[in-house]
Amino acid sequence: MSRRRRLTGEAARTAAFDAVDHAPLLASLGAPIADEMLTLALTHRSFANENGNLTNNERLEFLGDSVLGMVVAEELYRRFPNRDEQDISKMRAAVVNMYALADLARSINLGEHILLGRGEQLSGGRDKHSILADTTEALLGAIYLEHGFDTSQRVIVDLFGDMIDNAPTESRGRDWKTLLQERLAVKKLPAAQYQVESSGPDHERHFTVEVLVNGVVRGRGEGATKKEAEMQAAHEATQALS
Repeated sequence: MSRRRRLTGEAARTAAFDAVDHAPLLASLGAPIADEMLTLALTHRSFANENGNLTNNERLEFLGDSVLGMVVAEELYRRFPNRDEQDISKMRAAVVNMYALADLARSINLGEHILLGRGEQLSGGRDKHSILADTTEALLGAIYLEHGFDTSQRVIVDLFGDMIDNAPTESRGRDWKTLLQERLAVKKLPAAQYQVESSGPDHERHFTVEVLVNGVVRGRGEGATKKEAEMQAAHEATQALS
């Protein structure tokens, strides 16, 4: 009996895309996206590289990041007329950052729709902050290309409206290590301790970090840099202590 041949290339991508019902995702986004464009937006480079160097979503991600930044900046400008440039710049950073985007992605169950290579799947890629954030931006890029700025603006305001309204209280959203220390000080707890481990060759290091408070692990993170892994761990710990 012959072994079943493994699909590769576009056939593998089509099969992986068709294996998931994307209607709930499109309903959460509030805008239709044609299958071809949606497939591209969901294709992580790990899947593309494992299947014959297919096109991936990084160009769409670049475009979506620009559209998102513009829309959020305009909304902040209009909603907070008494805030100066320095304030609204910090407020935008609280909305347009990896952690905020990843949290939004989780709220719409984006992880289950992403096309990932086997290695990323085994290492928990469907819940990695960076992958979720990048794919969210790629989807926004796809919506912009298919529907233009007005529809993109509506989708972004619908998805990010609460974050934009609450941006003043999260103006330093990217600096989770500082936010964690402030939270610990308020609770009169000792400073956080970070335990760092790394693996892989020098040109492709992978860092894993645990953050401890009073000897108890309160958050974990991982990434291609020590800083990224520490920020993820601090973000998780800050939420745990909320």
